[in-house]
Parts: sequence; structure tokens; C-alpha cells
Amino acid sequence: MVVAQAESKLMTGEELLDMGDVGPAELVEGVLVPMSPTQGEHGILEAMLTTALFSFAAQHRLGWVLSGEVGFYTQRTPDTIRAVDVAFVSKERQPERPTSFLTVAPELVIEIVSPSDRWSEIRKKIGEYFAAGVDRVWIVEPERHKVAVFSGPTKMIELAEADTLRGEGALAGFELAVGDLFTD
Repeated sequence: MVVAQAESKLMTGEELLDMGDVGPAELVEGVLVPMSPTQGEHGILEAMLTTALFSFAAQHRLGWVLSGEVGFYTQRTPDTIRAVDVAFVSKERQPERPTSFLTVAPELVIEIVSPSDRWSEIRKKIGEYFAAGVDRVWIVEPERHKVAVFSGPTKMIELAEADTLRGEGALAGFELAVGDLFTD
């Protein structure tokens, strides 16, 4: 069970790591914020995206695909560690296999919108990701069968089922039909 922090003491990322498994949570400006477990559709989409990216990245020896709400520092002092659904970080940025929270910005972060998510919070996270050095953010919207591709905090194109997600930069050549994400 995750317990809210005392009002005066902010937690650091190192303290969070030392706590071990606290369940789904993020550290936001030094305060531990519990998260709800994800639902089935979220898990399916996360698995599909992870599998497609992992296959491509492994085939071309590009880097690391991480999933399962991996911790990523978006800010220090006070620390903010976001739990991203899927991320890709190149071997150029992260030569060794990551073993802890990411301190290096991934090239790509993917967030899957859950029914309880609010767009104000999603936009805040997108801003944090770009401020920390992320190159691209994909926001997958299961209810609308769409993917929003951000190349900056406010630069976005929306892809529908007939469109194709395309990797850029370190993931150039990666392609995935958006419709494949939403087909049974």
C-alpha cells in the first residue's frame, strides 16, 4: 500500500528506489503519487507496442525498449520520476543495459491513455518529457482508435486507423499500422 509523504519531507528518487516495490506510483516533485493498476486494453496495447519496437530495435541493434511503467527522471531537486508505459533509448544515449530508473532521456516515450487519465495531466507529462530531452512522444488513445504523435510540447499530428506510425531518428525505418493496434 502506498502512503502519502509527510508534508515537510520531500522524497528523492534514491529513497524511492530503496523502498523497493511500492506498487504503481510516480514521484512528482518529491511527493509519491499512487496510480491505479492498468486495465486489459492498456496491457494489450503496451504489449503490442513493446513487441513491435523490441523486434525492430533488436534486429538492428539500436538500443533498449523498456515497458511496464519504467521510471524516468524528468526533473531533479525536487525529483520527479514518471512511470512511462513504453520507452526506447538508443545505445548511443545509454550504452549499457539500464538497471535502475532512467537518468538519460529516451528518444521515444509512449503513453497509453486510460479511462481515468485527464488531458491536463497528460499535457503536463508531455511538457516534462520534452524538457528532459525526449525527441518524440506517442499518445495512444484506445477509445478513439487514434495515436497523437508529438515532436515538441505543442507540435502534434493525429493518426487514425488508416495511418502508419513511423519511427524517426534512431528508430528510422520502424513502421506500424495504427489499425493493427485496435484489431482483435
